[in-house]
Amino acid sequence: MKPRDYNQDPFIVIWELTRACQLKCLHCRADAQYHRHPLELTYEEGKRLIDDIHGMNNPMLVFTGGDPLMRPDVFDIADYAVKKCVRVSMTPSATPNVTKEAMNKAKQVGLSRWAFSLDGHNAEIHDHFRGTSGSFDLTMNAIKYLHELEMPLQINTVISRYNVDYLEDMVDLMKQLDCVLWSVFFLVPIGRGQEKDMISPAEHEKVFRWLYQTSKHVPFDIKTTAGQHYRRVVIQNKIREDKGKENSVIHYQDALMNGKTGSIDGLGRAPKGVNDGNGFIFISHTGDVYPSGLLPVKVGNVRENALSNIYRESQVLKDLRNPDKYKGKCGVCEFRHVCGGSRSRAYAVTGDYLESEPYCVYIPKAMRQKTRH
Repeated sequence: MKPRDYNQDPFIVIWELTRACQLKCLHCRADAQYHRHPLELTYEEGKRLIDDIHGMNNPMLVFTGGDPLMRPDVFDIADYAVKKCVRVSMTPSATPNVTKEAMNKAKQVGLSRWAFSLDGHNAEIHDHFRGTSGSFDLTMNAIKYLHELEMPLQINTVISRYNVDYLEDMVDLMKQLDCVLWSVFFLVPIGRGQEKDMISPAEHEKVFRWLYQTSKHVPFDIKTTAGQHYRRVVIQNKIREDKGKENSVIHYQDALMNGKTGSIDGLGRAPKGVNDGNGFIFISHTGDVYPSGLLPVKVGNVRENALSNIYRESQVLKDLRNPDKYKGKCGVCEFRHVCGGSRSRAYAVTGDYLESEPYCVYIPKAMRQKTRH
């Protein structure tokens, strides 16, 4: 692969294969339904979409939903993608669809990773959040199958007021389950998700600091979604740890401004942080394209225009990729090129995707200096 320019090619593409799902999760972005939509992208349309995705410097492709396993052709679609050498992973819901046979089929097809959601360290918390009794036990059984098949496990957790006091317990569970990646989501009030379910701005900051310290001693990787300001916290901590080392602040600030953070931010995946529409793009079950599944501003449809054209030419996406267009404190923040705040949360809370991240407590240096003068 060539070096990736987020103005041209995304780092990750999310395709919502279907909105059908048997669960009723409190935070469901998709407001998932029990039945499949009749206008879902067909298998043939999916193949054309995959061809286009592959041509965008072959980004990572994630099948999501709803529940991808509600589509009987899910493994045919995955097989086509894998044979094109696309790196594919899947995030199915923990329902009776997740059988050992389904997992074995996924392994045979060549899915690179399987991700399950765990939003509590026990059934009481997890099942409440997922809106379905028995979901925790189903998930644990499915993870057991996954280990028997020797497939790498990713755990996704949505941080909310229901589980924020039990994060140490979650880490203990991650260790027991031998996961390779803990993907921590910070709630955005969209779909069924409500502001009342969210943790406060101060709690976001506290969790970010805790995640950074935790990342130093756990045997799995940690990444955040809709928590872009975690990158700012990581870099602030690294600058503090390098105190006394000549030019360390200059080194990190230069990396910030140029987006060259892959080697210093402890995240080690994307060459720089992805954000809604900036290294990240989402295709709905009916082909509508959005900056992310959490930012419901339609920028096109793959039935009418190639994804590559939409991603590169949409003015909305161009604006989202330009941190100098951000408003309020995000627009003057020295961390805007590496963080940028959650554009989806800004939209959900203020109605403007270019507004400041409303759940960030940091006061940019430019604003502190202005106050002094």
